[in-house]
Amino acid sequence: MSYALGFDLGGTHVKWVAVTPKGRLLNKGTFTTKDDPSHRRAPTFALWAGAIRDHLNEYADKAGEPPSAVGIAAPGLAATDSRSIAHMPGRLAGLEGLDWTDFLESDNLVPVLNDAHAALLGEVWKGAAKGLKHVVLLTLGTGVGGAAMEGGRLLKGCIGRAGHHGHLCLNPLGPPDVTGTPGSLEDAIGECTVETRTHGRFSSTQALVEAHRAGDQEATVVWLASIYCLACGVTSLVNILDPEAVVIGGGISAAGADLFEPLDDLLNRVEWRPGGHRVRVLPAKLGSYAGALGAARNAIISTKKETP
Repeated sequence: MSYALGFDLGGTHVKWVAVTPKGRLLNKGTFTTKDDPSHRRAPTFALWAGAIRDHLNEYADKAGEPPSAVGIAAPGLAATDSRSIAHMPGRLAGLEGLDWTDFLESDNLVPVLNDAHAALLGEVWKGAAKGLKHVVLLTLGTGVGGAAMEGGRLLKGCIGRAGHHGHLCLNPLGPPDVTGTPGSLEDAIGECTVETRTHGRFSSTQALVEAHRAGDQEATVVWLASIYCLACGVTSLVNILDPEAVVIGGGISAAGADLFEPLDDLLNRVEWRPGGHRVRVLPAKLGSYAGALGAARNAIISTKKETP
């Protein structure tokens, strides 16, 4: 049976899926990334690369045939030739410039995609945005990431930077975020700033939301202010990209109704709706396997020489 493998390389775990070309899930799993920041030499540091190669070979042995396509999703900016991650400073040393087609000794291209781009491709293929062609994805976690699709094609931009929605500027007078963007969406709702936003009371979004649910008025003020910033970010993206839907995933989306209900109310106030047209806001469906599914889909598309 023809099948594709998709691998999503993260800082702590690698998620993988095996799927048919039509998207039927055959198997999935996860294994430790083995990213050891105490080392600086890429061959020692990049144990995850060997683990992905070993897993691919083991799965092919069990299946009795090699995969027809293999795709990789990873953090960072993918190279324009799709063979590697061109820019990923600070972690996963050895990832930048690693040519996965050569490393895996594949006769076919092993296409590499930014992990958020891959997650959107997965959600459009088998998740919340199935069948849609104009979609924005926001991933809310420690930081805020995302991706966008226009007319069924991923927006990658000139150097692969497109989709970094977390670095949208909401307040030009605000403090700079990790990229230097002042008053960014990421700093307004990302878990990276919870302690700052709550003046040291909480160190995680989960703790903040639990306090909000328990009736802590101070926590409620901070939480709703964060969601207001998210609503402003969403409506800005809607005005620029005019999508059919905005898909929201990531760890913070686990807040469920405590996130989506006030977000809906606030979008009623701030979203521009010409002719009454309202953009759907959808919770992501694929969870932590969205990137692996997107990587597999990207590999399947590449064998058909299409453009995601």
